[in-house]
Amino acid sequence: MENNSHSGSRRKFLATTASLIASPLLLNLPAFAGKSAQKLRHVCVGVGGMGSHDLQRFIAHPDVEIVAICDVDKERLKKAAELVPNARQYTDWRKLLKEESKNFDSINVSVPDHNHYAIAISAIRKGKHVYCQKPMCHDVAEIRKLTEAAVKAGIVSQLGTQHASGKGDRTGVQWIKEGHIGKIKKVYLCSNRPGATEAYRFPGPRPAGGEAPPEFLDWDLWTGTAPMRPYHPAIYHPAKWRAWQDFGTGWSGDIGCHIFDAVWKGMGLTAPRSVHARVQESWENSPQRRADTWPQSNHITWVFPGNEMTEAEEFTVEWFDGEFYPPEEVRSLFSLDDYPAESAMLVGTEGALLIPHTKMPVLLPAEKFGQISPPELEDRDHYHHFVDACLGKTKTESHFAQTGPMTEAIILGTVAIREPKKTLVWNTKKMKISNHPDAEKYLSREYRAGWEV
Repeated sequence: MENNSHSGSRRKFLATTASLIASPLLLNLPAFAGKSAQKLRHVCVGVGGMGSHDLQRFIAHPDVEIVAICDVDKERLKKAAELVPNARQYTDWRKLLKEESKNFDSINVSVPDHNHYAIAISAIRKGKHVYCQKPMCHDVAEIRKLTEAAVKAGIVSQLGTQHASGKGDRTGVQWIKEGHIGKIKKVYLCSNRPGATEAYRFPGPRPAGGEAPPEFLDWDLWTGTAPMRPYHPAIYHPAKWRAWQDFGTGWSGDIGCHIFDAVWKGMGLTAPRSVHARVQESWENSPQRRADTWPQSNHITWVFPGNEMTEAEEFTVEWFDGEFYPPEEVRSLFSLDDYPAESAMLVGTEGALLIPHTKMPVLLPAEKFGQISPPELEDRDHYHHFVDACLGKTKTESHFAQTGPMTEAIILGTVAIREPKKTLVWNTKKMKISNHPDAEKYLSREYRAGWEV
């Protein structure tokens, strides 16, 4: 829920962001660009799980000083403090931003999805550079506002799509742009990671009641902007929160930014015209589950406007996870037995391009493209690239002007998941679903009282 001071500028915001999405924008260099000998004073919000990895990558940069760390879990905070004993410690990110405002230049947001926007926008309003874990935000409306705010403020931003800086994805982007497979006809994305359904996607609904949270966990701070729910062990913290609509964005929201990135960037995509989703019947037919959890299996189809790289005036991108797989004829272009569980396949008029997640891409059929070698690319660390951009040396690979519109399309897919079998026609300029306005309630949410930003 927005404060009145921000809601009045909605029309101006929508117009600005529409033009932003229509053109590839690069963020400005920071105010102290050129002073590259300066240390980047950095704070970390969320230092367990992926946040622990993020902290260690920032520590590894010689020009970074970690001045403060924050986590609602005191055990995780204590463990992180062993790595940065001079960093000041907080459990409430709001207190950190208030007390450390003059002491830091950049922040990483590595907490559950539902609190991404509140932390990131608060930091941007203070002129801080932001590294935010994917999928940027929980809701479409949040993504719009955060993208526009980052560009307007001129801060350096980076989405946590760390593999976008890897040689595999960067080679895929280059090969797409070079047009080896001709005009693109269709794109197939998938994330059928073995064991992921059992480990992270609970069938639900959640257990009745709850219990007192452990002493080391501040459950009120963890819940943040979401509705207050009773604490229950083993289904929220740590790492299990993605299964629940209150806190996560489902499997496609979690992994989609990784799999989609090279395709979006290479093809220069803009907002989709429509989106449609199929889900497994057991979830679709259960009102309790549909109100609480995300499905365990999804098949999402976006229709995008074509461009100079596509065969037709519009084309489709399909996403498959759980029990849904890309068609056999698509997988057989590479191998039915060894098709990468997480990958993007672009089918063109002259061949196909497979981009396995975290690995080097493959042009198909191999015998046709055997003479094409991968480009010589320098090694790049996604986190260090962000630091270097903050210090005025470069521009980030996954800045919000580029990844914001992509993430918006992905999270729009989660809106379609909640309205299965309906084709939702998307008006990106007005941020409206023109043929099913009832679905617009999923584009944003009201924050819990006291957590408005």
